[in-house]
Amino acid sequence: MQKRNILPRHLAAAPFTIDSARASGVTANRLRRRDVVHVGRGLYRPSDWNFELEAAARALSAASPGAWISHVTAARLRCQLLPPWLADSTELHLSKPRSLPSVRRKGVFGHTLLAREDEIELVDGIRISTRSRTWLDLARTLPVRDLVCMGDELVRIPRVDFEGRTRPYDTVEGLRVLAARHPNLQGIVRAREALDLIRVGSDSGPESLLRLAMTDAGLPEPDLQLPLRAGDPLSPTADLGYRHRRIAIQYDGEHHLLGAQILSDRRRDKAFESAGWTVLVFDKADLADNFEQAIGRIKRGLRNAWIDHPYASGFAGPV
Repeated sequence: MQKRNILPRHLAAAPFTIDSARASGVTANRLRRRDVVHVGRGLYRPSDWNFELEAAARALSAASPGAWISHVTAARLRCQLLPPWLADSTELHLSKPRSLPSVRRKGVFGHTLLAREDEIELVDGIRISTRSRTWLDLARTLPVRDLVCMGDELVRIPRVDFEGRTRPYDTVEGLRVLAARHPNLQGIVRAREALDLIRVGSDSGPESLLRLAMTDAGLPEPDLQLPLRAGDPLSPTADLGYRHRRIAIQYDGEHHLLGAQILSDRRRDKAFESAGWTVLVFDKADLADNFEQAIGRIKRGLRNAWIDHPYASGFAGPV
């Protein structure tokens, strides 16, 4: 008799719906025992369950027909680029169309939204907003610079060898079309502002933030993924830079601290220096001070380049 009271393994491991409990032969009386917690309408979890975002989102999605996982929750499940203060968020966001009652679940942030069919998809059994729609929804919450970082990630050209895909998640024009569909969405003004600043070529959030810091400081907008030898697919590249001033700017993240990567970075930088370029390398310490010292170094590099090449095209004079 005791064995009959043991929850099936798949129910004891994660949150579950009452429908899945019934389908597994679990009775209503069994769900009232102390090892089961009633989370909300039609939704339960094992009492000893340690929170795991995907499992929680999966159960919430299954218990909410017609709704979809959205906002920060969707971004985290997709590993989209979020600012540090949201990167470990355990918030559960659920969106519903206006035709359904508002979300009223304890611990769940509910949203009533207008969304088209192609803005929601089914991923591994979870109804979830697309990456681009998630970006648009977060315009209500994120500052412009974080929206730009997130947008840069959507439009960047993927590296096939590392990511297994050949096409970006979206294009700047695609994001503009999406934003135009929802002119009354909260945050739409901020989304439009971010759209004017999104660029193809930033491979990381810090690279995007460095570019924004440069333009905010009045510096010319840099080229992105700048090859030493134009047209050569095997050429070393700079994350940002100015070809006509021969300035290469690199942001080295934490993966650049690995031995093999350090050697690769040295070869890359040496190639630029041998060709007469100035190489400026920044890291997380520069990110921590919002690139204030980095901007000073870049300005000095541009002034020195003006002295060495006073008639270089693309610049009207010293910075």
